[in-house]
Amino acid sequence: MHADARETEKRCSGLASSFTGKKTAILEEARTVKAKGAEMMATYLDEDSDALDGFEFLTMAEAGEVGHWSVLKTLNQTAGRSDIAALVAWALPIQEGHLKGAMAASVMLAGNEDPNAAA
Repeated sequence: MHADARETEKRCSGLASSFTGKKTAILEEARTVKAKGAEMMATYLDEDSDALDGFEFLTMAEAGEVGHWSVLKTLNQTAGRSDIAALVAWALPIQEGHLKGAMAASVMLAGNEDPNAAA
């Protein structure tokens, strides 16, 4: 996932460069969103969090990524930019795979939990 994130950031930054006069604003928004995600993670996961908590958060985060790329795909149907379409075609299946993996791990870990155990 880390390698995919690095490659996605590289591709998105490259594409942002093609937006004359908008590159700085696009990259600033990306930094803001990334910071918000880190803040959400720090809020959600504390010292009492376990692996299941971590994978539940990861599942939510990956669902958000799938949603983001799906929205971008739809927005680009009007914009009609082939470079955005190509990026979405590359990224969306990767994010869908991440979501599937995170959800599978969450479900597996939940299956190992004893719901009747003392907290």
